Amino acid sequence: MKEITSNTNPLLCDLETGMCETPTDEAKDTAQKTACPAEKQIKVIYFTDPICSSCWGIEPQLRKLKLEYGKYVEIEYRMGGLLPDWSYNSGGISKPSDVAHHWDEVSTHYDMPIDGDLWLEDPLASSYPPSIAFKAAQLQDQEKAILFLREMREMVFLKKKNIAKWEHISTAAKNVGLNVEQLKTDFDGKAKILFDEDLELSKEFGVRGFPSMFFMDNLNAKEIVYGTRAYAFYEMAILKIQPNIVKSEYGKGWKNLFTKYTTLTAKEFSELSGTPRNESEKFLNDLTTRGILDKFTTKNGAMWKNKSR
Repeated sequence: MKEITSNTNPLLCDLETGMCETPTDEAKDTAQKTACPAEKQIKVIYFTDPICSSCWGIEPQLRKLKLEYGKYVEIEYRMGGLLPDWSYNSGGISKPSDVAHHWDEVSTHYDMPIDGDLWLEDPLASSYPPSIAFKAAQLQDQEKAILFLREMREMVFLKKKNIAKWEHISTAAKNVGLNVEQLKTDFDGKAKILFDEDLELSKEFGVRGFPSMFFMDNLNAKEIVYGTRAYAFYEMAILKIQPNIVKSEYGKGWKNLFTKYTTLTAKEFSELSGTPRNESEKFLNDLTTRGILDKFTTKNGAMWKNKSR
């Protein structure tokens, strides 16, 4: 694989750093003091974007982190504004079609299904609409908002849907049980203000790309993990701040995992179940053959869903 660099272009994710970087000034350590909820010991501020391919790449690690440390850790999702528009030309990217091959490479690198043909067939003009929609979803229900973000990501990465279009945003909202009319009202009003606040907070924290995760406690201890990393990096950040935290055990059988998470990729199932990666896809395919799971196949991998849900 050729070396991919990304110093100024947000859609070219650097595979060495695991980040989709934004054209910002040098990162500054200006994170404001943000208290974590009383019932939690650690707060994670997670700067992300609905079309950030590196953020899709950490879904396996993030889902495992929630299962093992969700009792102690509160994750706060903030939108970073990856693609305002196409008024730039950098890193060899000047138009949407230039992104297609890169996304296919990223898919292979992270072992997560991504179909770059989206950028040839129905490209996004901006990632701002789905970002604002997420902020609107948060006004209704925090948990459903996270499901909504996942739904939009599955749409854009696997199903080649332009999630900047309201028709796809509304479908995603309906699929996770959000009130679509209320979402539209907030999308056109309050959510835009909240999105601007996220962009401002991103600047205050010196965020230079996505994913960026800031781990903090109420005593101002702080650890930062930039980019897509192995699970141990995120776990280590928690334990450096609170060494006495003991991770929770969870059921690693397929029934429990598909109850907890509606959809799983082979990489996610491998990470969460402890099944070797070269066996996880075979196992999921067997459940599909037996009529237990539905399989959605793309040119760069697949995703499975429990038929009973």
